[in-house]
Parts: sequence; C-alpha cells; structure tokens
Amino acid sequence: MLPEGVGNSRQARTKPSTSTAGLAGAVVPDRTSSGSGAAALCSDVLWDDVDMDNTDLFICIDHVGLAVPDLDEAIKFHTEVFGWRELHREVNEEQGVAEAMMGTGTQLPESAQIQLLAPLSENSSIAKFLAKNGPGMQQLCYRVADIDAVCATLRERGVRLLYPEPKTGTGGARINFVHPKDSGGILLELTEPGTGEH
Repeated sequence: MLPEGVGNSRQARTKPSTSTAGLAGAVVPDRTSSGSGAAALCSDVLWDDVDMDNTDLFICIDHVGLAVPDLDEAIKFHTEVFGWRELHREVNEEQGVAEAMMGTGTQLPESAQIQLLAPLSENSSIAKFLAKNGPGMQQLCYRVADIDAVCATLRERGVRLLYPEPKTGTGGARINFVHPKDSGGILLELTEPGTGEH
C-alpha cells in the first residue's frame, strides 16, 4: 500500500530528511535519470510505485512467533527488559500451545506483534521445536484479508500449505501455514484475524 498522497507517476521524490544511522553509503539507482546510472541515498528517495503486479495478497506482517519454554518467564522478560506490553493471552488446545501477544505502547492496527508460544505438552509442535532448536524464532506470520483466496492463489502458484483447510488460531483467527520448503526454510503462517482482532 502506498503512503497517503502518493500518486501513480514513476518519478522519485525527495522526502524530508530523517536519521540515516546505519544507511551510510547505501545507494539506489536514480530512476529519474534514464540510463545515467546516477545514485541517491536510500533515505532520501521515496518511490511512487513499484514495477510489479502484487495483487495485495498480504496486508502486513502480523507477528513473529517465538518458541519459549516458560510463558510467564518470557512475558516477564519481554515486558521488563524490552518494554513490550501484553495485549492478549490464551491457551489453544488444538495447536497445543499457551500463547501471549506482545505489542508496543502505541500499537497501531498494522503494527507487527511478538507472539510468545509455550508448549502445553511434550507432544506439541512447539515442544518438538524447542527440543530440536531451543528457544527462538519459530515462525513469521503474514496477515491476510481473505485466507481462502490467498491459499487458493498460493496453491495455483505451486506453494504447498500444511492444512487442506484453515484452522483456528489466536483470538479466533483463521490460519494456515506455508510449507518451509516452499518459503525459503521459514515456517510462514497466514492469518485472517477474527472479528475484533487488530
């Protein structure tokens, strides 16, 4: 989605200067000078459009899922050390997890969250992940408006999904997962939030 006020021209425009810490030396082609090979600092260029047809399968990154052995300890760490706040907590028997969604103090509708996932039993997928990998990033989740349409499109493009039909996730969301072998080794979750979510 383009920022408000951005048109459909192919011109790049200068945006107000912001902090460029960590961007020193980063260059991008200057598309306003055809074939000149000129470059500009990434932080000073805002493209008005992109040269691809993305049918907006995804709304945003919904959350990053972290596997943890103890949910209460993980919540304490993320709130007291990192300053996150607990937005939601639940037990999902079907998925075999106790979970908490963590957000920022100014959580916006499309702001990503951290999902802390602790196993309910040794047989859950999170317990198996922890036994093999230890605590850490378990999945990345993209938010979608219509999970059935997105799943159909991905299948048409040769992507394998873990479930034939979406299952129930956090807060009544409908979820599915892209097979890690079809997403560069990352377990990619798709979520269509339930009513009242986000």
